[in-house]
Amino acid sequence: MSTEPSSSSSGGKEGSSASGPSSNKKNAKKPKYSKFSQQELPAWKPILTPGWVISTFAITGIIFIPLGLTSLFASENVVEFAFHYDQVCLPPDTNNAVAFIQNANTNKTCTRKWIVEKTMKSPVYVYYQLDNYYQNHRRYVKSRSDPQLAYRSAEDDTSNCNPESTTPQTPDNKGGKPIVPCGLIAWSLFNDTYKFSTKDKDLLVNKKNIAWKSDQSSKFGSDVYPKNFQAGGLIGGAKLNESIPLSEQEDLIVWMRTAALSTFRKLYGKIETDLEANDEIQLVIENNYNTYSFNGKKKLVLSTATWIGGKNEFLGLAYICIGGLSLAFSIVFILLYVLKPRPLGDPSYLSWNKNTGMIK
Repeated sequence: MSTEPSSSSSGGKEGSSASGPSSNKKNAKKPKYSKFSQQELPAWKPILTPGWVISTFAITGIIFIPLGLTSLFASENVVEFAFHYDQVCLPPDTNNAVAFIQNANTNKTCTRKWIVEKTMKSPVYVYYQLDNYYQNHRRYVKSRSDPQLAYRSAEDDTSNCNPESTTPQTPDNKGGKPIVPCGLIAWSLFNDTYKFSTKDKDLLVNKKNIAWKSDQSSKFGSDVYPKNFQAGGLIGGAKLNESIPLSEQEDLIVWMRTAALSTFRKLYGKIETDLEANDEIQLVIENNYNTYSFNGKKKLVLSTATWIGGKNEFLGLAYICIGGLSLAFSIVFILLYVLKPRPLGDPSYLSWNKNTGMIK
């Protein structure tokens, strides 16, 4: 009899010591309690009653339809003229457009007349549009050096600019110098030019403030100047004035902001004079840029702008469609609620209302 308590007590000690480490391990894996980890934070748990659903669709329609009509009206007030000139500006006896555009000795001046159909209030924005031109190609987009564009000390940073990174090697070893700006994007800079005149008076095209200010101040250095640009045997596009820093070469800055789609417009300049209806405008185009080798197309676009921007009917139509669908859904739900009503459930049976441990 005397031995039993001693054995049981020893067994109890062994049992407690044996269960201790396992319980500690379980407690160690248990996350620290918090209302966030246990999803007990206060939250709004709406009940979608017919009144809420119908009201939401009706309010959406009431807001979106007037907004869409306003946007569509603003877009209709934009006056736009587009001139597709890449084929028109070729000589009629030209059989090889690529050879013509690559020949430096051919006359590429093209003159056309245009009658203004509607009054265009200043400023009149001048764009060039390119079709079937993939500026978003991966190798094309990567062919640039952002440090070189921004800092004079990074002039030799041309590792991503092949094949337009350095000048060609020459027998006297004078080649291999870094090109500034390097890369295919800069090399292919658009170089068609446009001139406008009316009543024997030139219309000046203002090319200032056509680039993003953020690009000018942060991406293109004020102490970085073009060097060895378009100095190779194959000229890709326009040349740059080596006495003007890159931060002031706005044509280049506009071009270097690559487009996401194969059809895009870029701002060429602004005409800060009103163009009256029935005015005869003489267009003088220098058709220099080669889009013929890849079946590209070129357009000259003149456009006014409103508070919504240029001509874009999609935004207004989208608002009208969404607003109309929302109103239609609200009417359908009203009819269903009136003709075939369904009893609502008791919210007190919902889990967050029924469980007193949950925070309401």
